[in-house]
Amino acid sequence: MKKKEKLYLEFLIKKYSKKQNSYLSNYSLLENAFSLEDMLSGIKVLLSKQITMSEITEKFQNEFAKYVGAKYALMVNSGSSANLLASFALVNPAKKNYLDKGDECIIPALCWPTSLWPIMHAGLKPKFIDVDTDNFAINVETIKKNISKKTKAIMMIHVLGNTSNIDDISQLAKNNGLFLIEDTCESLGSRYRNKFLGTFGDFGTYSFYYSHQLTSGEGGMIVCNNKEDYQLIHSMRAHGWDRGIKKKKNKKRDNSFNFVNSGFNLRPLEITAAIGLNQFKRLNNMIKIRSENRKKIIKKLTNSSNWKNQFSFFYPSKNVKPSWFGFPILINKKYLLKKKKFLNFLNKKGVETRLIISGNFVNQASSKLYNLNPKKEIFYNAQEIEDRGFFIGLHTDAISEKKLDFLEKNLLIIDKL
Repeated sequence: MKKKEKLYLEFLIKKYSKKQNSYLSNYSLLENAFSLEDMLSGIKVLLSKQITMSEITEKFQNEFAKYVGAKYALMVNSGSSANLLASFALVNPAKKNYLDKGDECIIPALCWPTSLWPIMHAGLKPKFIDVDTDNFAINVETIKKNISKKTKAIMMIHVLGNTSNIDDISQLAKNNGLFLIEDTCESLGSRYRNKFLGTFGDFGTYSFYYSHQLTSGEGGMIVCNNKEDYQLIHSMRAHGWDRGIKKKKNKKRDNSFNFVNSGFNLRPLEITAAIGLNQFKRLNNMIKIRSENRKKIIKKLTNSSNWKNQFSFFYPSKNVKPSWFGFPILINKKYLLKKKKFLNFLNKKGVETRLIISGNFVNQASSKLYNLNPKKEIFYNAQEIEDRGFFIGLHTDAISEKKLDFLEKNLLIIDKL
């Protein structure tokens, strides 16, 4: 691209970014998600007219696998689709010891819908278990208590950059012949004992949705270490097609259109791969900035003259080097009756808030529709996190003193409402 052309495109990007930024809240979940170079990378692909996945997608996959330390990485159109591929791989007859309809999969009660629904769509039965209140994840002891003869898999969710003892959970899965999927959609870049989350189980899934550690708008990745698993999810990503997989030539028929399995169309666009790959270069720096911003927010709040232990915060578990996604907050129990009023106040003031994942999922209408908690089990910790919890954003630019003052003023007002 010539210098003149690049300058003109940069002018257009800045012009329309200003329009968009005028609608942003005073403290959104994420600001300035895309750099000029990110946008230019996408525009170059669009101008080339090679918008379906091609060399850039393949390069991103290779770079991603190398970064997390997995043998294989496959890009898809969302983190949800990555979970879909992982779940359907477990029940596919091409997989050794594949699961049968009705086999049970353990899943945290604190979960996101697209961690759960792929399990059900694949014909497996979800078994909800409770989480810890310190890291919002399931632990090895709770899993042990809930393993039965029907249990065949675990859906582990690494929440907002944190996790529990994934080493022990991985070993427990191996000892009991259980498949392990790691939903790492909120925790790209987090490490346990210096090993990246998402690489302990059979499959690891990641999301590049807006406000995540890395964003291409939409998009996701699935990783594994087994060649057969990789070939399986590769074919399932695109109609069950073996295109792109090395295979023996069949002289009797055209090798261009071999459909060797069932499948979906979960392919990403080359545009999203280009944006994601360019942003991937800054991932470590963005992780560092988010971590520093988190420390500054905690310091600002706890050193304030208005600090009265209104909240408790989320700290990394032992042996975890986190890549923070958001800034989760638990409201002190004596202020719980003010939670609804408080969150309405924050949103009106321009502080964008979110539930922690989707709360205790058994409370959701869809859970009742499908009778997912037939024994009416009570998940006390997941319920406490739903009742007390919310989160705000952690930005990838260094937080200003003005923003810190704004958060201090508006967060520490809960006891006065």
